[in-house]
Amino acid sequence: MDKLKRNRRSYLRRNDSRTSADLSGMPSGADGRMNGEETPLLSGSTWTNTSESHLWEHPNPAIKWPMLVLHKTWQVLASNWVNVLLVFVPAGIATGAIGANPTAVFILNFLAIVPLASLLSFATEELAVKLGQTIGGLLNATFGNAVELIVSIVALKEGQIRIVQSSMLGSILSNILLVLGCCFIAGGIVRNEQTFNSTVASTMSSLMAVASASLIIPATLYAVLSNSKTSSEDNILVLSHGTSIILLILYILYLYFQLKSHAHLFDEEQGQEGDGDAPKEPEILSPPAAAVALVVVTVLVAVCAEYLVDSIDSIVQESGVSKTFIGLVLLPIVGNAAEHVTACVVAYKDKMDLAIGVAIGSSMQIALFVTPFLVILGWIMGQPMTLHFQTFETVVFFLSVLVVNYLIQDGKSNYLEGAMCLGTYIIIAVAFFVYPDDAGDIGGA
Repeated sequence: MDKLKRNRRSYLRRNDSRTSADLSGMPSGADGRMNGEETPLLSGSTWTNTSESHLWEHPNPAIKWPMLVLHKTWQVLASNWVNVLLVFVPAGIATGAIGANPTAVFILNFLAIVPLASLLSFATEELAVKLGQTIGGLLNATFGNAVELIVSIVALKEGQIRIVQSSMLGSILSNILLVLGCCFIAGGIVRNEQTFNSTVASTMSSLMAVASASLIIPATLYAVLSNSKTSSEDNILVLSHGTSIILLILYILYLYFQLKSHAHLFDEEQGQEGDGDAPKEPEILSPPAAAVALVVVTVLVAVCAEYLVDSIDSIVQESGVSKTFIGLVLLPIVGNAAEHVTACVVAYKDKMDLAIGVAIGSSMQIALFVTPFLVILGWIMGQPMTLHFQTFETVVFFLSVLVVNYLIQDGKSNYLEGAMCLGTYIIIAVAFFVYPDDAGDIGGA
């Protein structure tokens, strides 16, 4: 997945040359002189504004840098339709700061994080492409699910363990069922059957099976320790810490497998990303600018996530919706909406390897990297974050992975298989909608 995510820009970003052509016809100076005329700006200096010159190329720094910032900002904002939702960022922060109605705070910050997630992914891709294949791949692997990680860290800091666990599980389920199902349907509408690299897909799904085992074992141990005199919570914590370390090691090995030792398996996906008939699109941000954008957007996501998480308790009390449903169904939409649309677009264009990489690859990152990292971080922060999900959640996760493994093992897809994934996801969403937060667990008191 780390090599594939840059493909989204070729479908969502407007051509840089179009913007430049639109701006090049503007008058160059305050006196209204048009292209080709010389306008004195400072004593002893002139600048010829030709059809090939732009204000952001002006020799005077007082004019060049403000215009360059405006030009690059416009290019970034025009790169994705979802950026129109950025108007909700100041609104969400303002309502949270003044302590407005919790429902309004939740909705506004919920909508605000959607475009911020898109910008975070955009800045990561812009920075990664300049750093080479290996470093860029590692950067995408680290920041690929940054929004989910930031929201979960905020919730973990406040002791909202149920929100953290349900949002992790929800992100995985939404990717392997909702997104994958929509991709199969989008491609199957215009084609009887589509094919993809079954070896890569099977490798990813096998790792997902290992991740599901890492949740089944703690749940089973908790059940059998119910009648023991020893503290089951302490034993589950020890098991979770050790398991998380092993999962992180497996993820590092997978990155080496993907980027180095078996990179040839991913050559087909790289070929799809190249899209040989299309001209190579220029990059918008330089590495320093991309790094600054990454920091700024990350801070904004953290602020919006803080207000979002703070409002959840009030939302639960007022609406009666469980925390589990909010974390499992609603929050995953925040960090993945733009990426989900991209996956469906590339599937419609018969680039199924890219779609598989986004759907299953993102789920694998959450299962093998984000969730274990949060367990280790909770250990450091003194929060009892474990891999012990409730039995119902664990069974749902295992069955979902099982269904997806059966569907992708032949390397072919059609709209019926997509409908199966989508139907399974809807059933799970309805089940968690009626699932109360105070539901007991097997072996629980």
